[in-house]
Amino acid sequence: MSDGHHRPGPTAGGAPGPTPDPAHWYGGYEPHGQYAGSLEHQQYHQTHLPHQHQHPGSVGDFAHAPQSDWSGWSGRAAGDSLPPLQLCEAGAPFVPQQSQQTEQHRQYEPHPRHPADAEPAPAHGDPAHAHAHADTTAHFPTHGDPDAAARPAHAGSNDREAEVPPGARQGRKARRSARETTPRPRRARKAGASGAPVPAAAAPRDPAGTAEGVPRAQRRGGGPQARRRSHRWAGLVKGVALCAAVAAAGMLVLRAGTAVDGLGGSPAAPAGPDPAVVAADAVPDPGRVVQIVAHPDDDLYFMNPDLRYSISAGHPVTSVYLTAGEADGVNATPSKGASAAPDKPAYAEARQNGIRAAYAQMATGDRSSAWKRTVVPTRGGGHAEVDVLVANPRVNLVWLQLREAGHGYADVPDSLHGLWDGKVARLESMLSSGTPVKQRFAYSKDQVVQTLVGVLEQYTPTTVRFQDPTPGRYPGNRQYTDHQDHFYGARFVQLATAAYAKAVDAKDRPHFAVQNYVGYFNGSLPSALDPREAREKLDSLDTYAWLDRQNHCGSDAGCGDLKVADRPAGNRWTDSINYARGTGTNWLTSDKDHGLWAFKVLDGQVAVWHRPGPVGPWRGPDLLPGTGMDPSASAVTLADGRIAVFGTRTSFGTRPADYRRDVVYAVQKAPGADAFGEWQSLGTPETADEAWTSDISAPAVSVDGTGRPAVYVRDGAHSLRGRVQRADGGWGPWENHGGEDLHGAPVTATDGSGRRIVLAATSKTVVGWAQPEPGGPLGRVTATGLPDTTLPLTAEGREGGVRLWFRKPGSGNVRTALMTADGGLKVNHMTDLGGLNGFGSVTASGHVLAGRTAGGQLGAEVGPGRPWGRSPLMFVGAPSSTMTGRNVVSLAVVGLDARLYVTSSADAPDAYLAPWQPVGPRNAKP
Repeated sequence: MSDGHHRPGPTAGGAPGPTPDPAHWYGGYEPHGQYAGSLEHQQYHQTHLPHQHQHPGSVGDFAHAPQSDWSGWSGRAAGDSLPPLQLCEAGAPFVPQQSQQTEQHRQYEPHPRHPADAEPAPAHGDPAHAHAHADTTAHFPTHGDPDAAARPAHAGSNDREAEVPPGARQGRKARRSARETTPRPRRARKAGASGAPVPAAAAPRDPAGTAEGVPRAQRRGGGPQARRRSHRWAGLVKGVALCAAVAAAGMLVLRAGTAVDGLGGSPAAPAGPDPAVVAADAVPDPGRVVQIVAHPDDDLYFMNPDLRYSISAGHPVTSVYLTAGEADGVNATPSKGASAAPDKPAYAEARQNGIRAAYAQMATGDRSSAWKRTVVPTRGGGHAEVDVLVANPRVNLVWLQLREAGHGYADVPDSLHGLWDGKVARLESMLSSGTPVKQRFAYSKDQVVQTLVGVLEQYTPTTVRFQDPTPGRYPGNRQYTDHQDHFYGARFVQLATAAYAKAVDAKDRPHFAVQNYVGYFNGSLPSALDPREAREKLDSLDTYAWLDRQNHCGSDAGCGDLKVADRPAGNRWTDSINYARGTGTNWLTSDKDHGLWAFKVLDGQVAVWHRPGPVGPWRGPDLLPGTGMDPSASAVTLADGRIAVFGTRTSFGTRPADYRRDVVYAVQKAPGADAFGEWQSLGTPETADEAWTSDISAPAVSVDGTGRPAVYVRDGAHSLRGRVQRADGGWGPWENHGGEDLHGAPVTATDGSGRRIVLAATSKTVVGWAQPEPGGPLGRVTATGLPDTTLPLTAEGREGGVRLWFRKPGSGNVRTALMTADGGLKVNHMTDLGGLNGFGSVTASGHVLAGRTAGGQLGAEVGPGRPWGRSPLMFVGAPSSTMTGRNVVSLAVVGLDARLYVTSSADAPDAYLAPWQPVGPRNAKP
C-alpha cells in the first residue's frame, strides 16, 4: 500500500491539490523510503505484528493449498476433489467455522438503532493442536471443498451411496432387500460443547461380515426387540415425513397467498415474530475469498474491515501479495531512518512478519499463532511462498515477491507499471531474508498473469478482491491519486481473472464475483467507519507496525513495519473503506407481470436471474454474451416495457495504451423475454487512458416523462458527463454538465412530474442537477446545502420528488432528504434514520431500507420506527430492492458465495421480511 514517499495532492479531508521460461521470482516494495520526508503526505503501512512461530517447510509441504506445483496443480483434472485436511489425531477431526455457525445463520435478530455490542465470532481452530503441523502433510481441502474438513475421515463415515449395491437401485423391493442384508453406517454423534463432533467408535470389520464378533443378520433383525425397534424407527420416519410434507405445503400456500395479496390492494403481513430468517436449506455457503494486492499492508489499510469480517465468519480467505514491499530497505521510523542501514531483504521479511502477526491476531486473537511456511512452484516458472495459519488453515498468505516500484508515481521501469508498458521484458524477484524460497526468478508480463491464473485455479474463489485499476489523477498536478503499483497490479489481476474465466469452463469451477477497493484517496473523503470499527481496523495496523518492539516472531529482521509505527493510521486510512465499483442499487427490477429480474456481474459477464410472475420458479444465473464487464450493472425499464441493462466494459487492446473503459448497454428483445440484444457501446468521455487512467464511474440511468433514457457518469476530471437518447433512437454526444470535486458514482431518478434529478457527492457536500420539464435539458449544477456524506448515494423517485439516502460520516447512520424540482432544485428537511452503523450503499423500496451493518452482514429496517434487524448474510457490493406490484417489496443480495439470495415483504406497517431463499444450485466447486 503505502511506501513512505511524499504523496501529492490533498491533505486529509481536503479537496484534490497541486511459453513460460524458468525465471527468478521475487519483488520489492520501494515506495516507503522516498515518502519519509513529510508526515503530512506520507504513505504508511500496517501496524505492529503479533507474535508468531514460523516453520519453513519443504517444497509442496503446506496445509491450506495443494502440494505439488502450481503449474500443474498436482496434476489433477478440473473438478477432482482433494483429500481432507488432517491436522488432528484420529478421532478428533477438524471442524470448520461454517459448521459452528449453522444455527446462527437461521436467526435474524432484531437490534435497536444503536450499535450492537455483540462479541466477535470465536476464533477458528483448536489451540490444543496449534503445533500439529510439524508431522503433517497439508492438502488444502477447505478452499476446494468448504465442507470437507467437517466430514470425519474414519471408518464410521456416513456415505450411504457408497454402500448401496448396484442392484439396490433397480426398485423399491430390491432396495428394501439390500437394507435388510447391509448394515447401516453409523452416524457421528452430535457436536459436543467444544463444537467438535464426537465420532462414533468405528468397530473393526472382517470379510465375513461381522463386527465385534456378532454376525450382521443377528445384529440387524435377530430378535423381537430388534424388530420392535425397527417398527418404532419406521413409524418415526413416517411421522417426520408427514410433518415435513404438511409444513412444505403450508409454506407454499403462505408464499403464494402473500405474493398474490401483495399484488392486489390489501396486503397481509406475514405471521411470526422473526423479521427475516434464512430458511434451513438456504444457509449461505461459506464462499471462498481471494484478495490480491500489490504490497504487504494494502489489505489491512484498504480492504479492512471486510477482511476481518470474512475471517471471523469462517470464510476461507487467501491473500496474495504481488511485490515483496522492500521499499528502500530501511525498517525504521522516519526520524531514525537516516541512521539505519538499508537491507531490502530484511525489510521485506519484517513486513511479512507483520502481516502474519496481524492475520493471526484477527483469526485467533493471538499474534504469535503458528504458521506453516512452504514453497510452491508457480505456473509462471518461479516459486511462491505459501503460509498457512495452523490454528485456522482456512487463512492462507501467498507471497509472489516481485520487485516494487519504490515510488508512487515516478517513472520506474523495473516495476509492475514498467512491465505492463513494455519498458522491461521481465520483472525480477526480491526475496525476503527469511523466505523458504531460495531460487531467484523473473517474470514476463504473461508469466505474471499465468501465475495469478494458477492461484485462482488452485483456490477456486467465489469472491475476488483487488484494488482499483483506474484510480484517476489529481486535477491540479495530474499525479496519480493512488500508488502506481496498486492500480497496475490491479490491471494484472483483471487480465488474470479474464484468462481464468476463459480457460476454466464454468462447469469445472464456481462462479466468482469481483470487488474493487479505493486506495490512498480514502484519506481525502469523509470517514466511512464508526469509531468502534475504526479502532478495530487500527488495532490490526498497530500489530503490523510492531509498536511494542518485542521480538515475538524470533526474527532478526524484526516483527513488523517500523516505517508506519509513528502513524499506523496513515493518512486517515483506518477511518474508511470505500468500494471503487459495484455500489449501485438498481440491479433488481420488476416487470409488468410482477416478475423479478436481477443483474450482477459474475465471471466478467452480466449474469441474469429471472422469476416469471409473482410466484414462478427462479432460473439463473444465465450469463449474457460478452466479456470484460466491470463489477457494476444497473437496470432500467424503458417506455415500451423492455428492460435495459447498463454498465462499463474494460478492453485491453494489443498495446498498453489501448486500455479502455466504455459505457455499454443491452436491451431486452421483448417485454418479459429471456433474450437480450447484443451489447452496444456509448463510448467514453475520456480521450485516452493516459489522460485520467480511464477513471469513469459506473453509469446512472433514468427515463424521464417523455420516455427518453439518459446516462450519466463522473469523469476523470471529477465533473458530470451525460448522453441522452434522441427520439430516433440514436444518442446525443457526451455533454459536460460541470461540477467539480465529484467522487463515486452519480445517482439519478425522476420525480412525480417526470423530471430527471441527478445528484453527486463531493468531499464536503452533495450537489445536484434537475430538468425544468420532461424532455428539457438538464439544469445547472446546484448546491444542496447538505452536510458532508460518505460514499455512495442512493436515489428513488417518490413522494412527488426524489428521495436521497446517504450515510453520516464517522457513524454509519442512514440519513435521508427529499429533493424537489419545482422552481429549481430544492432540499426538504434532512432526517437521521439511525441504523446498525456499517458503511456502503443502502437500498430503499416501499417501507424497506437495507444496507451493510457493522460486522458485514445485511441489516434492514422494515418500517419507520421499527428496530433494525441483522441477517446472517454477508454479500458483495450493494443490496438492491424493488416494488413488485403495488404492495410487495423484494430485496436481494449476492453473497460471498456468488449466489443470489432474495426475500420479500408486504408493504405494510407490521410486515416482516420472509425467509431468505437462495436462487440456483450451491456455488461450490464441482
